[in-house]
Amino acid sequence: MDSKQERSNSISILMLPWLAHGHISPFLDLARKLSLRNFHVYFCSTPINLKPVRESLIEKTFSSIQPVDLHLPYLEELPPEYHTTKDLPPHLMSSLKTAFDSAKPKFSNILKALKPNLLIYDFMQPWAPVAAREENIEAVMLSTCGAAASSLMAFYSNNPGKEFPFQALNFPQAECEKSMHFLHYTANGVTNKERYMQCIERSSNIVLIKTSGEIESQYIDYLSGLVGKEIVPVGPLVQEPKNKDDDMVIVEWLNKKNPSSVVFVSFGSEYYLSLAEMEEIAHGLELSKVSFIWVVRFHGGDKISIHEALPEGFLERIREKGMVVEGWAPQAKILGHSSIGGFVSHYGWSSTLEGMMFGVPIIAIPMHLEQPLNAKLVVEVGVGVEVSRENEKLKAEEVAKVINKVVMQEEGKEVRKKAKELSQRMKDKDDGEMDVVVEKLVQLLGESRISTTFEEI
Repeated sequence: MDSKQERSNSISILMLPWLAHGHISPFLDLARKLSLRNFHVYFCSTPINLKPVRESLIEKTFSSIQPVDLHLPYLEELPPEYHTTKDLPPHLMSSLKTAFDSAKPKFSNILKALKPNLLIYDFMQPWAPVAAREENIEAVMLSTCGAAASSLMAFYSNNPGKEFPFQALNFPQAECEKSMHFLHYTANGVTNKERYMQCIERSSNIVLIKTSGEIESQYIDYLSGLVGKEIVPVGPLVQEPKNKDDDMVIVEWLNKKNPSSVVFVSFGSEYYLSLAEMEEIAHGLELSKVSFIWVVRFHGGDKISIHEALPEGFLERIREKGMVVEGWAPQAKILGHSSIGGFVSHYGWSSTLEGMMFGVPIIAIPMHLEQPLNAKLVVEVGVGVEVSRENEKLKAEEVAKVINKVVMQEEGKEVRKKAKELSQRMKDKDDGEMDVVVEKLVQLLGESRISTTFEEI
């Protein structure tokens, strides 16, 4: 065991992600990587979010990761099953943030009881590092969106109306304001922009970020200059494919297909396609004549069947060419299969990194938030192609055209080649980036500087 591992063996970390699967998953992946390097990790969230986490940890026998329940204060409109963004009615999002903010006293009691050496927290809870500092515990933010998107958010937070200094990622002003509109959402009297900037300011002298220097080195450096802290990439935090018996129907179907001949279609865990969008994608897949697996999700409150949502006769017509899966599918296992030749994605950051890590060219249909910027980044890197739209409307013909270009045609050959090459470079760099993270955390805790006093929001 080297000296860094010996020192990390005595370090305990409390992790507190935002209450969304897209945040909990990368935090848990980082917890696994740190536990393999002899850190002890307390993983804190609400009971409903920790249920699948506990099941996952039992499967993988990660004894050095310990789930810790955070019970949110009672709100009549927010029963415990709504203490997560999954299937949360949109009008209750503000209530969830308010309840999360109000959990600071309970979280402070957790800190007092566990006495971790370090808190790693998310972008939605600027009160968390305040609670840590009150107990003389160092606190570091982990950003689960990329360095380019983080740079854009930080830039426009401080420079409204000015032009972002990276031409490849520049938007028309109206489009940029639309993408960044979520920064102005307010809950408990605090905007998302204020939450995000305060979380960065209250981080110790480093900020961790879910990305790889292989794809975002210039944006990592730029973000560091913007916020005045060292930005430390933790790598893509992509889960290894799991072997489950209930995945075998999908795997056996893929095994019968030719290499790189299938597109995987998925729009993430928390974006729900409109019926109009679903219809255009369905017709686009048919027009492309490419084999596909499509994961279709409906909001938990929607009372609609898959037969009602899709065009009449679609499921019968595509029986040989396609597979439609409702709800959930093993994304990492599918993307890692040799028959997959393209990934139709909304460009959520986790899905984008998964596509890159598995060397699958990405067909971009960004929907909201920072996803249009992620799409521009992937096109800039050369491993994806965006589907163009008419007056922001998705058209089946354009979907089919890009799928064919990326998967089947000669002009997509360069994209396919670059995707494979980038995948290898990211894999080669992954362990090295995590070694740097360990070194920075050990160094931070060795210095044990409690530097700044913050006012609570």
